[in-house]
Amino acid sequence: MTAWRSFHIDAACGLGSIVLSLKQCQINRLNGADNIERSTDTAPDGKIQGALLTGQHALITGATRGIGAAIADTLARLGADLTILGRDRPLLDQRAGSLASSHGVKIHIETADVADSTAIAKAFESAIAANGPVSILVNNAGSGKSAPFHKMERALWDSMIAVNLTGTFVCTQAALPAMLEAGYGRIINISSTAGLKGYGYVSAYCAAKHAVVGLTRSLALETAKKGVTVNAVCPGYTETGLVRETIDNIVAKTGRSVEDATAELAASNPQGRLVQPWEVAETVAWLALPASASITGQAIPVAGGEVM
Repeated sequence: MTAWRSFHIDAACGLGSIVLSLKQCQINRLNGADNIERSTDTAPDGKIQGALLTGQHALITGATRGIGAAIADTLARLGADLTILGRDRPLLDQRAGSLASSHGVKIHIETADVADSTAIAKAFESAIAANGPVSILVNNAGSGKSAPFHKMERALWDSMIAVNLTGTFVCTQAALPAMLEAGYGRIINISSTAGLKGYGYVSAYCAAKHAVVGLTRSLALETAKKGVTVNAVCPGYTETGLVRETIDNIVAKTGRSVEDATAELAASNPQGRLVQPWEVAETVAWLALPASASITGQAIPVAGGEVM
């Protein structure tokens, strides 16, 4: 990973987030467009179909944009009632209204910091009261920042561990007892290709995401005979709405053009493209199905072959 690639990372959207083709990105920048996130409903025929998750309650952290929004849309389309949890209430309200009108399922909202044990405990209590026990937990909330290791401040390290790793721990501890009692559950942690390999200048982020994969594998062994599966999904560079900050940071730091910065990120995928949010969401949906009972302890890359 070249140094310029790592100046911004959206942990909840894999290792970095870029939007649109080179041409469209350039057009948006020239036109001053603010809303450049594409629809998550542009998947081809062949998506998982049917009300396969009816009667289930899925709680998704970081569900207001990017991959989290695509996951929420996909699980709702499959019939699950949702709790969407985040820190931006206006965005949560907007997302909830869209999901409810599109899919006709129950949508509950909770605002909380995923690393705050007390706040998460209260949020889960409220979510359970609204929609019943959580049977599907998607730990999607995350964040990423870059710095050369020798210049990294302790505050950056602590923040990466808190949101990416501690948040996963806290939410999983809150959800697991009811799953064990029911003898059924699906825990899906959104890691990253940065949880499977190293990248320069993002050592704190990589450390946290590697730890999420380790947590996933260990907990999967503890729950293997208890009806609860635990898996990680590891996206590569994914096409989401944070492109402006990402590309602007790259351009500002390196002097590269918008086209070069975007093309280089896409080139990290052997398929020569950016992963789409719906592709990650479909992988999550597959792991959430009752039929996926034999899939546990896995860290599944969604990266076009970048990690094998």
